Amino acid sequence: MDATTLLLTRQSDPRLIAPAPSAQQLEFIKKAALKVPDHGGLTPWRFIVVQGDGLTRLGDIFHRSAIAEQQSDKVIARAKQLPVRAPMVIIAIAKYQAHPKVPRIEQLQSAGCALFAMQQAAFSLGLGGIWRTGYFAQSNAVKAALNCEYEDEIVGYLYLGTPEVAIQKPVRHQPDYFFEDF
Repeated sequence: MDATTLLLTRQSDPRLIAPAPSAQQLEFIKKAALKVPDHGGLTPWRFIVVQGDGLTRLGDIFHRSAIAEQQSDKVIARAKQLPVRAPMVIIAIAKYQAHPKVPRIEQLQSAGCALFAMQQAAFSLGLGGIWRTGYFAQSNAVKAALNCEYEDEIVGYLYLGTPEVAIQKPVRHQPDYFFEDF
């Protein structure tokens, strides 16, 4: 896929089925994550690839954290099923490091760019993906279970697989609405 097609047709695909990215595809996706802007060369990221039985274990972490943090019955009831909505999930974590020239926001943005680069890489390979956040990206219990430090942030969960249905989403936004001259 050429860059123009990638940039103008990339979309999120919420309904994902097997197969997950192959080992070779996953290697390409990982390399894409490491090519993002990184002020100061801090590499403020950590990634956890979850598949197979790991998806069930992640669901258990979600479930336990929802109970421990007294979430609604609805959140608790769905928690175990959330990770199994795709054959692979990559958890992107921003690893904040105090630095005189690189503020926290830049480090978080770098980790977000890495997650987005992985989604674009997957899309360029004909795979589907969706970046999810929500309660389980903010949960202190989930962060603890994933061995995050106090300053770390879960930037998101990148669900990857094969799109269950081939639906090309329509163009929703026009540049003139969001850009202005100064």
